[in-house]
Amino acid sequence: MVWRIEEAQQKLSELITATATEPQLIYDHNQLVAVVVEAQTFQEFLAWRQQCQKPSIAEAFAQLHQLCVEENYTLET
Repeated sequence: MVWRIEEAQQKLSELITATATEPQLIYDHNQLVAVVVEAQTFQEFLAWRQQCQKPSIAEAFAQLHQLCVEENYTLET
């Protein structure tokens, strides 16, 4: 369902209940400003985002360093 921001404020409990069937879109002056989803959907999104994130180069080198320490391996330069 689509909500105007004023309507969403006035009918918050109805908006939250409606998240059980689909995400609720909130608009302010014809611009999408928020989407309300049920908690389980949000938890699934966070898990998906975590799986998709790639480590930074610094994190990758830190992992490499930790593996070398655990295996008593010395990198020669």
